[in-house]
Amino acid sequence: MGVSTTGSEGARSLIADLRAAVDGEVDASSRRRAEYSSDASNYRVVPEVVVFPRDADDAVAVVELALATGTPLTSRGAGTSVAGNAVGPGIVMDFSRHMHRILELDPEARTAVVEPGAVMGALQRAARPHGLRFGPDPSTWARCTIGGMIGNNACGSHSLSFGRTVDNVLDLDVVDGRGRRFRGSAGIDAVEGLEELVRADLATIRTELGRFGRQVSGYSLEHLLPEHRGDLTKALVGTEGTCVVALEATVSLVESPFDPVLLVLGYPSMIDAADAVPALLAHRPGAIEGLDARLVDTVRRRHGAGSVAALPDGAGWLLVELSGEDRRATMERAERVFRDSGAVGSRVFPDARSARPIWRIREDGVGLAGRTPEGKQAWPGFEDAAVPAERLGAYLRDLDELLVQHGVTGMPYGHFGDGCIHLRLDLPLEKDGAALRAFMEDGARLVAAHGGSISGEHGDGRARSELLSHMYSSDALRAFAGFKGLFDPRNLLNPGVIVDPAPLDLQLRRPAALPMPTPGGFSFSHDDGDFTRAVHRCVGVGKCRVADPAVGGFMCPSYRATADEKDSTRGRARVLQEMANGSLVVDGWRSQEVEESLDLCLSCKACSSDCPAGVDMATYKAETLYRRYRGRLRPVNHYVLGWLPRWTRLAAPFAGLVNAAMRIGPLRRIALPLGGMDARREVPRFAERTFTAERGRGMRAAPESRGARTAVAGASPRPRVLLWTDTFSDHFSPPIAHAAVSVLEACGFEVLTPQRSVCCGLTWISTGQLDGARARLGRLLDELHPYVDAGIPVMGLEPSCTAVLRSDLPELFPDDPRAAGLAARTLTLAELLSAHAPAHPRTWAAGSLAGWRIVVQPHCHQYAVMGYGADAELLRELGAEVRTLGGCCGLAGNFGMERGHYEVSVAVAEQQLLPALRELEEGDVFLADGFSCRTQAGQLAGAEGVHLAELLAATLR
Repeated sequence: MGVSTTGSEGARSLIADLRAAVDGEVDASSRRRAEYSSDASNYRVVPEVVVFPRDADDAVAVVELALATGTPLTSRGAGTSVAGNAVGPGIVMDFSRHMHRILELDPEARTAVVEPGAVMGALQRAARPHGLRFGPDPSTWARCTIGGMIGNNACGSHSLSFGRTVDNVLDLDVVDGRGRRFRGSAGIDAVEGLEELVRADLATIRTELGRFGRQVSGYSLEHLLPEHRGDLTKALVGTEGTCVVALEATVSLVESPFDPVLLVLGYPSMIDAADAVPALLAHRPGAIEGLDARLVDTVRRRHGAGSVAALPDGAGWLLVELSGEDRRATMERAERVFRDSGAVGSRVFPDARSARPIWRIREDGVGLAGRTPEGKQAWPGFEDAAVPAERLGAYLRDLDELLVQHGVTGMPYGHFGDGCIHLRLDLPLEKDGAALRAFMEDGARLVAAHGGSISGEHGDGRARSELLSHMYSSDALRAFAGFKGLFDPRNLLNPGVIVDPAPLDLQLRRPAALPMPTPGGFSFSHDDGDFTRAVHRCVGVGKCRVADPAVGGFMCPSYRATADEKDSTRGRARVLQEMANGSLVVDGWRSQEVEESLDLCLSCKACSSDCPAGVDMATYKAETLYRRYRGRLRPVNHYVLGWLPRWTRLAAPFAGLVNAAMRIGPLRRIALPLGGMDARREVPRFAERTFTAERGRGMRAAPESRGARTAVAGASPRPRVLLWTDTFSDHFSPPIAHAAVSVLEACGFEVLTPQRSVCCGLTWISTGQLDGARARLGRLLDELHPYVDAGIPVMGLEPSCTAVLRSDLPELFPDDPRAAGLAARTLTLAELLSAHAPAHPRTWAAGSLAGWRIVVQPHCHQYAVMGYGADAELLRELGAEVRTLGGCCGLAGNFGMERGHYEVSVAVAEQQLLPALRELEEGDVFLADGFSCRTQAGQLAGAEGVHLAELLAATLR
């Protein structure tokens, strides 16, 4: 596991002591330290060791050793802190891996007792059957932990209804920086000197703290006032791990909103929307969220116009949620709100299901805002400043002027009802932190001038603690220091945060990384040809860390199987970022850390679609393998699986003999390991007669020039389509290609096939053999371009191969206009039928799938590159009852076949695929266009899958 550990004798002694004292894992490998060197902020602080406690006794033992050795200690949940709250030197203690249990849930008392690593989404799901929920709901709800929320005093979209985290925490079991373990419910008397500190600073606390709801910066000492009964629990919320380590929390639960209605209001600008907020607050809505046109345009470019089609006219929007026990009364409230809103347009979403796409835009904002509309990287820091809601419009006008003065841009959005704005800025962090410091200083002064808080929900962390002097008097800062001193006098708990702050431009991650141009590999055209820029797309929002099958989603399959940061897209990106700076991961492309990190990446490409920041780990892995093995001997499976199309052609004349040999168990169990594959796998059956052999060649003469286009188009009264049969369809599943011909001809097409069989090089790409892939794609371009040039669309059958033409081809041939042309003209079967067919299937098969129950496993590459929308709509139009699975099958091409991956492959399949197959009833159809998906289902569950072409062809009969 990893390579080097930390080098000093003291560090080695600490690590040995930790391993002796803790039942959980203690990991000091350079790979693990790289994974935990950053959170979701701009900062990079490499720890000495990462500890994963299994229970409270483990955590206490870690604190005791930290105190005994004088080692700094930082507590961490999901690592989604955007202010640098969850990185630190010394020990990082990750509670999310093991201490994530919901220990007790009492519906009558409306309380729950949880460990600090419990994911908020898990608590919500446990409470939902009782009509309850945990009130605060940050956009990271599916992966953020309750401990992290307590540390930062997180809020979310519904704080108008349910308040901040502090308003929902009843008690804390903690251990402090003196080694004392106590409960917050013991009150102010539990900590010697605390009552005297409050008494000495009564005036300062009463006048400077707790002025408005989103004043999160600093310590919330107002809860210790006599009028608040000296509530120590609430005073410890929001201390960002600088005073205590939380071991357990008792939280309150609230009733879920009754049938919430979402009213979306459109305004000429976001500032106009902000001006309308005070009047809307009088209607007591549950939430008022704001969206700016720049963010919405980014969603539109990323996910298509349909993703934002539901928004009313405007360039700024407010999402106003209303709820009540009487639906009619709620709808009438919505009408009154609109009349008082001054909006230019509106739309009502009457239930949570219809409103979900709108809320998804808002949830993805934290990642989507990481790139400006011009494609520049945008960074947190000035991330969540808040002002009183009545000052919001004026503040935003001044903020716009400040952005112009500094020559920076961003895409603001946020909790308008609370006056909290989220904003990432395209500061030039590649160089140094000078521009960051200049803006942050001016920004802090602006926020203070409007009576605001430089942090509205994410805490101060390393990003803003140094700026507290702009917001608070010296008396308030002295009170903060005194408060911390009572709990952590040696400044060992999360040092550099709030009290005695680290400089905000120190230990920045991006300036430490060096450019890594990639000549000969992928072009990384969206990142200026720089691998470093590409991997720094990952800003750490952690959407890849969702491990709960109930949440669904394709990213990241291996993390869902292992729940290990190593196997998340973010963890891999962090290791690659460390490779780019070369100080911790020192062997570059050939480093053991990188090899370990990428080993369980399935190359499913789901992150390229699901990651809001656009991280494409499949491409990064292929590029890394290319650099690692270029000019060197490769692992045997690269030759066996990476050259699969070559072997299939050689085996084709002997398909029957090969199939018979591979049915002999002992022979198969010997042959597969020799090829780098798992002996528990089976070799797919080769077709004894390929589609190409049966069909023969296509056109008598390929169109060769633009001038031939008229002749080609006029040669037949029917429109033409080129059916490109990939290696998998041709050599393993030729009935699919024949079915496609039947369907296309029934829809009015004349079906053409290429003059010769051509491969897209998919298996060469997945094993990083990019020169070989480029050679095959070059031949494919030569063969298919004349058809494209004549205006003939190309239809692919295998989703992964079709995705190569749509996505990888332009990146491998950035200077060849033929590549972009072919990518634009390549379609899936459903896309072709939906947009180009003279006779749509519904005209000859209307209702033919009515009553059919179909379980669909979309291929990951189709999901990520082409999308599954056209297929889903086609099946719906034909009347089928469809259940679409929301996860990877686990085979993912060569991944699940390779030795060492079998267990993870099966674990991924258990997330969605295998449970669904076990539930199939007689007459149900398993639909899977991907060869790997059908192979996985057949080998693990004995289920026979069909391709969409076969399903539609069946309706012809």
